[in-house]
Amino acid sequence: MAAAVVLLRRLRGVTAAPRRAAAALPLTTSVRGVSDSTEPLTIETSVPYKSHIVDPPPREVATTARELATFFRDMSAMRRAEIAADSLYKAKLIRGFCHLYDGQEAVAVGMEAATARADAIITAYRDHCAYLARGGDLAALFAELMGRSGGCSRGKGGSMHLYKKDANFYGGHGIVGAQVPLGCGLAFAQRYRKEAAVTFDLYGDGAANQGQLFEALNMAALWKLPVVLVCENNHYGMGTAEWRASKSPAYYKRGDYVPGLKVDGMDVLAVKQACKFAKQHALENGPIILEMDTYRYHGHSMSDPGSTYRTRDEIAGIRQERDPIERVRKLLLAHDFATTQELKDMEKEIRKQVDTAIAKAKESPMPDPSELFRNVYVNDCGLET
Repeated sequence: MAAAVVLLRRLRGVTAAPRRAAAALPLTTSVRGVSDSTEPLTIETSVPYKSHIVDPPPREVATTARELATFFRDMSAMRRAEIAADSLYKAKLIRGFCHLYDGQEAVAVGMEAATARADAIITAYRDHCAYLARGGDLAALFAELMGRSGGCSRGKGGSMHLYKKDANFYGGHGIVGAQVPLGCGLAFAQRYRKEAAVTFDLYGDGAANQGQLFEALNMAALWKLPVVLVCENNHYGMGTAEWRASKSPAYYKRGDYVPGLKVDGMDVLAVKQACKFAKQHALENGPIILEMDTYRYHGHSMSDPGSTYRTRDEIAGIRQERDPIERVRKLLLAHDFATTQELKDMEKEIRKQVDTAIAKAKESPMPDPSELFRNVYVNDCGLET
């Protein structure tokens, strides 16, 4: 099964009975009746890929009922977690910066479906769902957001600095664009060690004009490093529309001598197909750029209402026409893999799991003051002072 089972494993319930004979195995969920069939199914992407100096992958994407159900559950869990983080922030249980990912879930889930855990992922500060996609624990996520010792960074990183080294997830970085050279460094290490793995190096359209991006890309191209640069274009860098900040907002073409693809980042199957294609290209030929055309529903951060530089009608229109979860819901219903009630039951179960994780996170203590001096020097040298 595709690598996108990550949250399904974290949110497992009781084994369900198959609703029809075609379902060979029951889906690992508390919702009875959702199809678990692994029979191949081909679905066309929502829109064609746009390409730059490379032939695009086919629009026809192979999937299964099981994978679609997993996509629905994973993205729904991410959406619910981000909504919960919004509430915790407003209750002042989360402090500092907090950048939410709701609306962009298809990028994290589709990318995970195309990668292996040996592949590395590094991203900017909007990192909650990338952490979950890599198999991160919900309780550890919320504990970190609330600055508790049970967090994935022991309560010292907060929203912008989530890590999961055992899954090759390298964060969570607060300086705009600074993670791009680091990601190219990860790819350099993969090539140096002769590993059959790549690095997915994520940044936003707001970072697309950073000089360090082009410097790193130049070196990556010279050395043919196995790196996929993923521009998550949600069309607003903080409160600035892309057309106000970039003379050429065709970010997939920005690499000039580096190939690129523009992908519907609200279509999880299109993302999976593009990332699978990009991974193989990077292993064989070096860097490639993927521009994910996506959208965030919240403001840039929790301090941004998100409605002063765009209209509420614009946000509502994207929700109605392009929402990544609703797209998969429609596929599951259209192919009779689930009923409306079964999917609602799954969402109810997810809400319970998120609430349970938050309660567990709240029980975690604040970090001991000694933690302030740990991880400053190698092997905590000088900690005794």
